[in-house]
Amino acid sequence: MIEASPIVDLFGRIHNYLRISLTERCNLRCTYCMPAEGIVLRDKSNFMNTQEVLGIATTFVQMGIKKIRLTGGEPLVRKDAATVIEELGKLPIELAITTNGILADQFINSFKTAGLHTINVSLDSLEKEKFNSISRRNYFDKVVSNIDLLIASGFTIKVNVVLMRGINDNEICDFIEWAAKKNIQVRFIEFMPFSGNRWDWSKGVSYNEIMEKVNARFGNSVLKMPDKKNDTAKNYRLADQGGSFAIISSVTNPFCSTCNRIRLTADGKIKNCLFSGTETDLLNAYRRGENIEQIIRSSIWDKKAIRAGMESFEDFSNTDRNSKNRSMIAIGG
Repeated sequence: MIEASPIVDLFGRIHNYLRISLTERCNLRCTYCMPAEGIVLRDKSNFMNTQEVLGIATTFVQMGIKKIRLTGGEPLVRKDAATVIEELGKLPIELAITTNGILADQFINSFKTAGLHTINVSLDSLEKEKFNSISRRNYFDKVVSNIDLLIASGFTIKVNVVLMRGINDNEICDFIEWAAKKNIQVRFIEFMPFSGNRWDWSKGVSYNEIMEKVNARFGNSVLKMPDKKNDTAKNYRLADQGGSFAIISSVTNPFCSTCNRIRLTADGKIKNCLFSGTETDLLNAYRRGENIEQIIRSSIWDKKAIRAGMESFEDFSNTDRNSKNRSMIAIGG
């Protein structure tokens, strides 16, 4: 079999990592992800069904995709989630998932059947009342319990924390110590702008500020770890400690030059950048029986060099530009 040419853009970046959103629905209402008023719920015919997810994913794999991450919304609220996970596990890829963890205990067998080893869990505070305030729901105990269960079950766990000034930025060092004790990684994510999340950078906490807090607390015990070629995160650990921590600095120190990611929304649209306000309809072309390979290649070829063309911090902070995107829940994490 002749191997397909890689999916590349105008700048020569090879794209071999696909993030598939399985649903726009979620059992949390996190302030940075979902607008306070929620989003319009659409008929299921607007979204990829089981066979469409698998068929489109298979095409991507035939084009050179090596890793697939399932996202949402919350991917595990989808009724056929177990089937999708187990069937995707049959493809020659690395399979991973990002989840809020609430339903994770119900899917451990499916994860193992699919050969899924790495699970990213969102947890924005170690304080119960604060977590419940951010998520607008009361699932703190369940999430923490399921993180412990996943660790005990042998999965590689990364915990995602979206940092917001005056809300959870005082927990940075607590999270690092917590992750060290559990021998997992905690990843701090800069607060990013999406439709409906009332973003402004005064609420953000930068990479430099995070490191100032970390160095003030831990000093010379902070060690830089090597970053892989396509890492979105800058990785660190504490000397003589388990676990690690990382920072995803999409706002102040973007990693666009090595981006290898493609996003497929639950309604079958390609987003060639997380921040892009334009999308390419793949699902309807697939339903018409069209060969979607060239559609995929054309979409990725047109990808901008940096953050959908918002190259400067001033551009990125301009609400006239950054508000043209979807809300985060409708994109996929």
